[in-house]
Amino acid sequence: MSKKFDLAALLAERGTEGYELHARHLNPQLPRMLQTIGFDNTYERAEGAYFWDTEDNDYLDMLAGFGVMGLGRHHPVVRKALHDVLDAELADLTRFDCPPLPGLLAERLLAHSPHLDRAFFSNSGTEAVETALKFARCATGRPRVLYCSHAFHGLTTGSLSVNGESCFRDGFDPLLPDTAIELGDLDALERELKRGDVAAFIVEPVQGKGVHETPPGFLRAAQDLLHRHKALLIADEVQTGLGRTGAFYGYQHEDGVEPDLVCVAKALSGGYVPVGATLGKDWIFRRVYSSLDRTLIHSASFGSNAQAMAAGLAVLSVMDDEEIVANARRTGEQLKSRLAALVDRYEMLHEVRGRGLMIGIEFGRPSSLGLRGRWTMLQAARKGLFAQMVVVPLLQRHRILTQVSGDRLEVIKLIPPLIIGEREVDRFVAAFTTVMDEAHSGGGLMWDFGKTLVKQAVANR
Repeated sequence: MSKKFDLAALLAERGTEGYELHARHLNPQLPRMLQTIGFDNTYERAEGAYFWDTEDNDYLDMLAGFGVMGLGRHHPVVRKALHDVLDAELADLTRFDCPPLPGLLAERLLAHSPHLDRAFFSNSGTEAVETALKFARCATGRPRVLYCSHAFHGLTTGSLSVNGESCFRDGFDPLLPDTAIELGDLDALERELKRGDVAAFIVEPVQGKGVHETPPGFLRAAQDLLHRHKALLIADEVQTGLGRTGAFYGYQHEDGVEPDLVCVAKALSGGYVPVGATLGKDWIFRRVYSSLDRTLIHSASFGSNAQAMAAGLAVLSVMDDEEIVANARRTGEQLKSRLAALVDRYEMLHEVRGRGLMIGIEFGRPSSLGLRGRWTMLQAARKGLFAQMVVVPLLQRHRILTQVSGDRLEVIKLIPPLIIGEREVDRFVAAFTTVMDEAHSGGGLMWDFGKTLVKQAVANR
């Protein structure tokens, strides 16, 4: 008989080897990067908006796994749903039946988007985007998709083709012949549409990189232009969807916007089982699945698996029962207003923006001579180092996890679990104020760490 597998024993024996194992067998730069910026902690357990290290210190999570942990970690309702579905011993993924859980989850999702009719389930946000790109091309018979500069829609080849950031695209050419426009530029959108080969325009209602909202009225005007030219509007709600912005979908902040295709993922997983969904209009799905011969023309091996569907159903139930969207709107307004009140207090704090619990804190060049010299030193080495200087003491001294909003950006993005409340707002604002006080004092440990970052940036050139 083979030796029984014992996960607890394995972790007890080798749980301290995480960084060594990653360095040896996985991405070799990840442990190196974490050690460089002082993020090389080991966390043992988590609950809600907090996790704990090996010395039982608690940490406030203001990152939520880049939005995956919408309900926080280990929500009891989602955990129970997963235990229940495993205990049910369902005949899952037979490939030749129609089990109820995918239909039930589709029904619940579509109830929040009544202008849409059908859903396709995949395993991640980038797969949800890939599905939307394929469906748009198939439905319209056109090859090109428009996207926004600085957009992020995923890292597989199709979604990378509509990724507006060159740092992710470099080294992976050739990509698909898609075209970028500036966020909010309706004239550029119309120029491209007049060429007659555009299948769709994909857009994040709030861009993840930099936390930039679409300008008021842009989505509705873009939708009208697209439909006039027989092209489709794709809303990428992978990060903004399921309550993140204080509405179920980010596009719902603008009246009259009804995207033809909507991509969701991240928070739908409950933080447990990867899941993505592409929602769309009936006629689009019927163009793709146009005959019996094309029944399986687009599928996903693990799409619609019972565990993912159970997690998604539990998430939507919790969102309704615990009024998660309303909490995100209320708590987000409180956090944003309290941070915005600090802009006039600190020279290097330039703007606080965003919607709901998706907030961007942008830093900029100070006016006073002493601070300006230090700022210039950081910028000369690498843009984005000041924001990283803020992120590090928030973690190391105040035990709050945040991160910069993109490469070479002086922006911190806050995307905490949607369950946080006044206690977490108080803790973050107090810590952030302390860090900014030190940054503007012109000395201390924070600027010493800045010198370390400068040396590292120069060495990596």
